[in-house]
Amino acid sequence: MQSFFERYEKKYLITREQGAALRDILSRRTEPDRFGEYTVQNLYFDTENWDIIRASAEKPLYKEKMRLRCYGAANRESKLFLELKKKYKGLVYKRRIPVSHEDFLIKPIREIVSGESSQISREFDFYLKINPVFKKIYISYRRIALAGTEDEGLRVTFDKDVRFRSNNLSFERPDDGQIIIPQGSLLMEIKTLGGIPVWLTRVLGENGIFPRAFSKYGVCYTDCILKRIIEERTVKIIA
Repeated sequence: MQSFFERYEKKYLITREQGAALRDILSRRTEPDRFGEYTVQNLYFDTENWDIIRASAEKPLYKEKMRLRCYGAANRESKLFLELKKKYKGLVYKRRIPVSHEDFLIKPIREIVSGESSQISREFDFYLKINPVFKKIYISYRRIALAGTEDEGLRVTFDKDVRFRSNNLSFERPDDGQIIIPQGSLLMEIKTLGGIPVWLTRVLGENGIFPRAFSKYGVCYTDCILKRIIEERTVKIIA
C-alpha cells in the first residue's frame, strides 16, 4: 500500500437513502476499489490527559495524530499500518509504515518504530519523542470505497456501523463497541488531490448534502470519554 498521501478531504453525515442515491450516480464515474466492502479497525494513540484530541478539538491550523490500522480480520500474520496523519489549512498529509501484527503483540510501538531506518519512520520516532502517547481508543467501521475512473485522484468512501471502545484495545473483536453515529446514517468522505469535481459538487447540492466537520475520534472523546470524565468528577465532588 502507498506510504505517503497528500490530499484534501471533506466529510458528510448522510442518510442511507442519500447514500444509495449517490452511489447510483457515482457508478457512472467511479468503481469499487479492489477490496469491495471491508472492515477497518483503528487504534488511536494519545497522552494520559488526552492532549492530542483536546488540541485537535480547538481546530488549530496544524494538527497531527497517530493511529494503527488493520484492514479486515486480524491474526498473528496480519499486516498492520502505523499512520501519522497531519492536517494544515485543510490539506491532509499522511505517513504510513507497515507493522506486523505479531511484532505489535510483543513489542512496544516505540521499539518497532526505532527499528526502522526510513525517512517516514524517523518522523514517527520524532513524534513519539515529543508526545508521550500510548493506545487509548479503538474504532472500527464497515467501509465501501469508490475510486474515480476519469479522475484518478478522486476517492469516495462510505462508512457505517462506526463503533468504539476504550477497553480491550486489540483487533480481535471488530464488532464489539458503542455505536457513535445514528443508526441509519453513513459517514461519507470525498478525497481529492485538488478541488471536488464540478459534476460532483452539483450532485451534492442537488441532493442537499453539505460538508461538516466530523472526526470519529473527536466524537468518541466529546460525546463519550469527556462525558464520563465529567460524571466521575461530579461523583467525587458529591462524595
